[in-house]
Amino acid sequence: MEHVAWRAMTEADLDGVLGVAEVVHPGYPERRDVFAERLRLFALGCHVLADGGAVLGYVVSHPWRAGQPVPLDTLLGELPAVEETRYLHDIALLPETRGAGHAARGVGRVVRDAYRAGVPSMSIVALPGTQRFWEGQGFEGRPDTLPASRLDAYGAGALWMVRDLTL
Repeated sequence: MEHVAWRAMTEADLDGVLGVAEVVHPGYPERRDVFAERLRLFALGCHVLADGGAVLGYVVSHPWRAGQPVPLDTLLGELPAVEETRYLHDIALLPETRGAGHAARGVGRVVRDAYRAGVPSMSIVALPGTQRFWEGQGFEGRPDTLPASRLDAYGAGALWMVRDLTL
């Protein structure tokens, strides 16, 4: 793995992205169509961690409405006319790539893009056990901003988190 780097996702990467998702998030399955739609609607927010043609990880983000987590395995249809937040749909890395800073660099890419675009915040549903990682990326838990039932599909301990980009 000497040439591992983040790059823009392409349609040719979708099978690899789905393969990573199946390994990393077996309890949160999403159809290939979900990833394909995110790429079609907002390619700027879709990146893969690759070693040559092999997809080792991905990060997917897109414009969205503040305080409204997107349900799992859901097609968006279209993006909102006004981007209130950049929603970080998912990041996943194969286990053998972890510990080298790739996740932080992947998150950094989408945060920088959102900041440069003047988006006021980034938001994410942090899966159970990932809160510390997201806090390290500048996100803060905001459990009081939406009903906990909105996160039921993500499992007990899921947390709505936001990173302010206006500072």
